[in-house]
Amino acid sequence: MKSVSGLAAIVRAIEGRAVVSAAAKATQHRFLQAALYSSISSAKSRCFSLDGLADHFGHSTRSAAHGVGGTMPFSVAASSLAEDVQAKEPPCSKKFLPNDVVLYQYEACPFCNKVKAFLDYYDIPYKVVEVNPISKKEIKWSDYKKVPILVVDGEQMVDSSVIIDKLFQKIHPEISLDSVPDKDEDRKWRGWVDNHLVHVLSPNIYRSPSEALESFDYITTHGNFSLTERIIAKYTGAAAMYFVSKKLKKKHNITDERVALYEAAETWVDALKGREFLGGCKPNLADLAVFGVLRPIRHLKSGRDMVEHTHIGDWYTRLESSVGESCRIKA
Repeated sequence: MKSVSGLAAIVRAIEGRAVVSAAAKATQHRFLQAALYSSISSAKSRCFSLDGLADHFGHSTRSAAHGVGGTMPFSVAASSLAEDVQAKEPPCSKKFLPNDVVLYQYEACPFCNKVKAFLDYYDIPYKVVEVNPISKKEIKWSDYKKVPILVVDGEQMVDSSVIIDKLFQKIHPEISLDSVPDKDEDRKWRGWVDNHLVHVLSPNIYRSPSEALESFDYITTHGNFSLTERIIAKYTGAAAMYFVSKKLKKKHNITDERVALYEAAETWVDALKGREFLGGCKPNLADLAVFGVLRPIRHLKSGRDMVEHTHIGDWYTRLESSVGESCRIKA
């Protein structure tokens, strides 16, 4: 624990100064980067192991890259009120009025954010239980040890895409998933989100030590961490994920992280073919999936760069207006 204590002392020394000169800031930044690189050995052996971080921040069997972030102004143009009314789905069918919906999640998980985007769009109130990535004590009751887990009136649902399909059927019992308009296009792009888009995010989010720290500022603020865990996670975790992201970059044959992100964004814009949404006048499940995965990175440098260098901003703004406010309620 000496290395952890030392790191915590460094953190307190660095963060305890409210005002520093420009030269001091530069020195502080270099010192922090050195601390990040040197702490990787602790990340491998202490309570925040690389395996534990990988499991939490993106390396399950479904994805090698879970995105993180806060809130970024993606707005390029505001949708009109008429567009908002037309695009927003009405409240849930009277046939589906759940009394208790609980989402077990990691705040930074893109698959959890897919589910939340769906719940928000359909105005389904839900509670959130943040799962501690180390102990996972919050889901010890379940045989399924990954997130998201959604419990609807006592019924457990797992796997983000399966959860969304089940909820859609409950909301629209009169519609078969096989008879959804343009179902092949919808399924194609939902698969693209899970199998491609999420893998592009991690190498971008953790591209540099400073970007990794930016990401972990959000994770440690919103995640289920004690004060000690928060300090360790922010610095040791950022260092660990910086190195892990380099392995992911190689694994997924990514030469330039930003180019890959921009290409993914433009690929999605091209898929719209001039439509407001992939679903036409209102979002379909693929629209919600892309939006959900991108929403966690909207305040990060990678997200800001993506909007600045691609044409995805207009679509994102329309989707953000359509999804509306979060339906999350206090547990």
